[in-house]
Amino acid sequence: MKDKYSLGIDFGTESARFILARTSDGEIASTAVVKYPHGVLDSTLPDSTIKLGPDWALQDPGDYWEVLTQGIPEVIQRACILPEQVIGIGIDFTSCTMLPVDKYGQPLCRDERYRSNPHSWVKLWKHHAAQREADLINDIAEKRKEKFLKRYGGKISSEWMLPKILQILREAPEIYEAADQFVEAADWIVWQLTGNLCRNSCCAGYKAIWNKREGYPSKEFLASVDPRLENLVDEKLKGKVYPSGIRAGTLSKEIAQRIGLEPGTPVATAIIDAHASVLGLGVTAPGKIVLVMGTSICHMFLSPEERFIPGVAGVVEDGILPGFFGYEAGQAAGGDMLAWFIDNLVSNEMQQEAEARGMSIHQVLAERALRIEPGGHGLVALDWWNGSRFLGTADLSGLIVGCTLKTKCEHIYLALIESLAFGTKMIIDNITENGIPVKELYGCGSLAANDLVAQTFADVTGLPFKRTKTPHASAVGAAVLGAVAAGSSKGGYDSVIEASERMGKVEGRVFEPRPAVKKQYAELYKAYRILHRYFGETNKEVMKVLKQLRHTLNCF
Repeated sequence: MKDKYSLGIDFGTESARFILARTSDGEIASTAVVKYPHGVLDSTLPDSTIKLGPDWALQDPGDYWEVLTQGIPEVIQRACILPEQVIGIGIDFTSCTMLPVDKYGQPLCRDERYRSNPHSWVKLWKHHAAQREADLINDIAEKRKEKFLKRYGGKISSEWMLPKILQILREAPEIYEAADQFVEAADWIVWQLTGNLCRNSCCAGYKAIWNKREGYPSKEFLASVDPRLENLVDEKLKGKVYPSGIRAGTLSKEIAQRIGLEPGTPVATAIIDAHASVLGLGVTAPGKIVLVMGTSICHMFLSPEERFIPGVAGVVEDGILPGFFGYEAGQAAGGDMLAWFIDNLVSNEMQQEAEARGMSIHQVLAERALRIEPGGHGLVALDWWNGSRFLGTADLSGLIVGCTLKTKCEHIYLALIESLAFGTKMIIDNITENGIPVKELYGCGSLAANDLVAQTFADVTGLPFKRTKTPHASAVGAAVLGAVAAGSSKGGYDSVIEASERMGKVEGRVFEPRPAVKKQYAELYKAYRILHRYFGETNKEVMKVLKQLRHTLNCF
């Protein structure tokens, strides 16, 4: 009997990742990565001189189809299997990545009438230009004492569905009126594959203020935000919300031919990329935090209880695994902060050394940074290069304190990594103080592959850092859901938990905290907390004013 496989597709920020996982044990047969042709649109629209404003981040929905038609045949060919051996498809996606569509499900940016309007395009998760709208929503929700607010740490993020919709309504009402629906890109892809719009409970719960028992926010609340939003849910968020992983439908003959699979192949309802990583690592019990460490950092954990924790971005019943409350926290910058540093501040001398030794800049910097005793660089940084999810605002910015004329590249590099570890420790301290114990860290993603990062996180948090050996944990999690959509009768599973435990992979290197550096990092963490409080709470207007100046002068 031929082995059965599930196809997991992970739609990330810059590219899509494809994996074929054997359903019996999760063994990965092949992988493929395909970049989006247009990448992230943050300056102009494609083939246009129309400029985007500050904090904009868009995508072209045509890119999603482009990578599907390339990636699926490629991953099947590399695995040397037949299309009929693929029994199910699972999809994860960045979120909230949303788009307005017409009544046929076609993106408005494909309509020549609206193509030149930036609001007709996909708003990527890191589109932060709706901060003003998020502030308004938060102010009104707080004044009305809306119950939903406590599930999201007291603040709604500018990254989420409602602020993005409100921005469209206020800045481009013609796009709002033309939109038959606003949908998550994750649900849109499933819709295009199956012909069925199945809004997934993960995106809806964490990013659209939907609750399993209470639904979306009330008409009264929406009308208080803007009278034109009163009927938003009934008119433009239509469609039932389904648990992640159930069968959304199957591939038609036409779609199957386009992407190189068999007609009738089951497709699962989607899930957010970070949340899929929990399934991909086989983490099915409380006490463990999964750190999804890529462009940003997401912190995922489970509890049998619902607790309302300030600074936690969301708690959703069955949001990750059935039977548990799934929690999400995060840091808005991660790998992109280090990439910014390397792209802009690394010396020519270090670049030449890396080239001469056949190493990456990261490797050279890490080699030098490992010679520095914690605190020996005399620096402490704040990890707010893309705002703060902990404080629920995109108005905060990065900070490095302690620079002198003797400060070197590797000093700053280490301080930035330490700032990420301090931010994670702050989240963990907050969680444990609110009654949810944390015993282990599970790291995955490109940033976790950096040994210096992994060791620093272990040292700062005082917890073992277990790094998965697969670089595609989210895609494996999506494959888990594909196997569940297929069901046991087809060689898959009838339970998400069983599929995750059988197919998830946690084997990898373990980084233990080093007792010798505990005292130094405790002192540095105190300094981080002082800066966090000063610029994030008592004097938060300082960074907000600086951001307003940048935008007013249109510097970048």
